Amino acid sequence: MTSTAAVPKGPLEIKDEYTLDPADVVEPPRGWRASMRYFGPGLLLSAAIVGSGELIATTALGAEAGFAILWMVVISTFVKVAVQMEFARWTISTGQPAMTGLNKVPPLIGGRWSWTNILWGVVFIGKQMQYGGIVGGVVLALSMLWPIVGDPMGFPSLVIWTAVLTAVTIAVLYKNNYARIESIGTLMVAGFTIFTVAVAFGLLWTPFAYTVSDVASGFSFLIPAGAIGAAVAMFGISGVGSDEILIYNYWCLEKGYARFAGPNDGSEAWVDRANGWIKVMYKDAAVSWVVYTFATVAFFTMGAAVLHPQGLVPAGNEMLVTLSSMYTDAVGEWSGTVFLIGAILVLGSTYYATIPSYARLFTNYMANFGLVDWNNRKQRLTWLKVLTVIYPIVWGLEFLFMQNPVWMVQIGGIASGIFLLVVVTAVIFLRKTETDPRVRGGKLFNVLLTISVVAIGLVAIYSTATALGFKIG
Repeated sequence: MTSTAAVPKGPLEIKDEYTLDPADVVEPPRGWRASMRYFGPGLLLSAAIVGSGELIATTALGAEAGFAILWMVVISTFVKVAVQMEFARWTISTGQPAMTGLNKVPPLIGGRWSWTNILWGVVFIGKQMQYGGIVGGVVLALSMLWPIVGDPMGFPSLVIWTAVLTAVTIAVLYKNNYARIESIGTLMVAGFTIFTVAVAFGLLWTPFAYTVSDVASGFSFLIPAGAIGAAVAMFGISGVGSDEILIYNYWCLEKGYARFAGPNDGSEAWVDRANGWIKVMYKDAAVSWVVYTFATVAFFTMGAAVLHPQGLVPAGNEMLVTLSSMYTDAVGEWSGTVFLIGAILVLGSTYYATIPSYARLFTNYMANFGLVDWNNRKQRLTWLKVLTVIYPIVWGLEFLFMQNPVWMVQIGGIASGIFLLVVVTAVIFLRKTETDPRVRGGKLFNVLLTISVVAIGLVAIYSTATALGFKIG
């Protein structure tokens, strides 16, 4: 079977990234090699994930709990992928973005707005704290590398670097062109992947080298007394969180997975195309899972092997000083510089990928209330540009006001853990009511999805109870 369009149209050539047109139909590639040219959404997802959750929160949790909950790191990254894929399946099947889907989950208020909108609005506030913490991590690393004015931790240097970072970010992202976002994001992912390899294996040549028995002790599948909270925080913030599951839909749409499958005309040809592009999405998601899982394990190991035995837990603006000291003390000052450059890549990639992601989420969110016409491309792009300016400024001011990246990121992790339950509810509802049954997953995938739903549900309930002041475990 041949494709309707010989070459997929690029983002600048199509009428609208979010409109399904039979003229844009493309037959899906077969096999890994042919599919690789269509990868991208997963790499942007990796860029968004490997940052605050991994370098800051995961390292801090490793410092707190040691190797004991290493098994939770792997499980937390793996188990949530099924929900991510199922939500993306709905998007490819219908051509609709995530926040539009959330607004359909009953009960509806006034017959028009889902209760999920209200909860997302509340969680949105907590998540802004997390992104302010990410800005703080990048700014601190930049200031430590090059303290423009006085003390690297001093307010003047932090203010200048925050202003510089904000201005550069707005300039790079202002047009909100997917192709540019993906290409730069891919380079950043490549950079921090090299960095995480150095982090993971570099420890073996320091006095803090870990052993096979250390790693094995992390797979006892037990949670030590007093570490339940740390384990839950690990599950909530590592791997794909609620935000990443939502934003993946937008990147899949802008890459063209739904557009290439075309509008559902009920034909078997559409089913074949849709299933083919869903398989491409599977591969794309699998690659991203490998990347962010390795990064998560590497940073957790760093905290467990070096900081935990010394009783050190990164906190406040001294976070990067604490983390980099384990290399400078063992290898030399030059290694601390390398570490800071790597930290800028890791945290910067999250900062870079999150701004256009949240611009899309919030624009779509406003559309649910009739404040924006999501289907009007010109109006949608205008709001994306406005938010691309607003977010870096707001997040920068948050950091300068609070100056506690670790705490700010952990607040966002709790919010993400709570909203995961809402995302799971939406996925189940949309799968039942709107996803074409002919493109649903097989038995093995459905088993994984069931396990994922149950695990996320239990953790979300725990996170909610903890946030409300109830003590469990």
